[in-house]
Amino acid sequence: MEEAFSHVSVLLSEAIEALNIKPDGIYVDGTLGGGGHSLEILKRLSTGLLIGIDQDADAISAAEKRLSAYRDRLRLVKDNFSNIRDVLASLGINRIDGALLDLGVSSYQLDTPERGFSYNTDAPLDMRMNTDAPLSAYEVVNAYSEAELRRILSEYGEEKGAGRIAAAIVRARESHPIQTTGELVDIIKSVTPKKRLAVGHHPAKQTFQAIRIEVNHELSILEPAILELAEHLKPGGRLAVITFHSLEDRQVKQAFAKLAAGCICPPSYPVCVCGRKPEVKILTKKPILPSEEEQKVNHRSHSAKLRAVEKL
Repeated sequence: MEEAFSHVSVLLSEAIEALNIKPDGIYVDGTLGGGGHSLEILKRLSTGLLIGIDQDADAISAAEKRLSAYRDRLRLVKDNFSNIRDVLASLGINRIDGALLDLGVSSYQLDTPERGFSYNTDAPLDMRMNTDAPLSAYEVVNAYSEAELRRILSEYGEEKGAGRIAAAIVRARESHPIQTTGELVDIIKSVTPKKRLAVGHHPAKQTFQAIRIEVNHELSILEPAILELAEHLKPGGRLAVITFHSLEDRQVKQAFAKLAAGCICPPSYPVCVCGRKPEVKILTKKPILPSEEEQKVNHRSHSAKLRAVEKL
């Protein structure tokens, strides 16, 4: 498991640079995953502390081994980063010097067939990052109405064939429940135009993305978590977020803009009455992208974007 979880961390040096790590600082890695980013943070701490959070028990277990040399400056917590307020309170911590979120699905999760994240291997429909969570891909595929399925495929997958795929799923499950990723892929392929099958991305890619986002509430938790993390930053503290698709990146960009905004009074007001002051300054006017070299070495990095802010 440890080896499996030791995948290549995306935008590693860029993320570490964005955090501007102080040796005595307190940092949060809200998406521990393979522990690659955490390891680089820990190497730069002397008397500081890193709080590593992941909702995946396998990630926590692998990190305990991989990061064991730094046990004295590490706290591992099995939770979702959206619960950052409670996590920090449980550790008696109020302010932090920096936080990192890497919103990608870990290579381990994608490459472990039984987790059901991949459209390339046949496995039970699951897709839960937290295997204790009640909602899995099986429930979404077999219990959601056609209208609900169409909505999430369109909204979260940006799938142009959302209506066609949703209808095909509902038709297929009338005879028996859809049990596996392979069955779902076959259903999607059966209603995908031949032209689209011949070129471009795998026809199931966007549908699988949409279902995964729904199962793990990935988009609904993102903005509140960013605002919460920013609230806990010390002045000069930094928050860095790595996204992997446009929906996430848009939310991060908007949340950062909200934090960086000053007065929000209507232009017609002669003086400011809202009293609102900017909370952060944006460090990345445009997102930082992986180098060509990184994209060659790690094909999963090609869509990654890094944005960062500093607390005022």
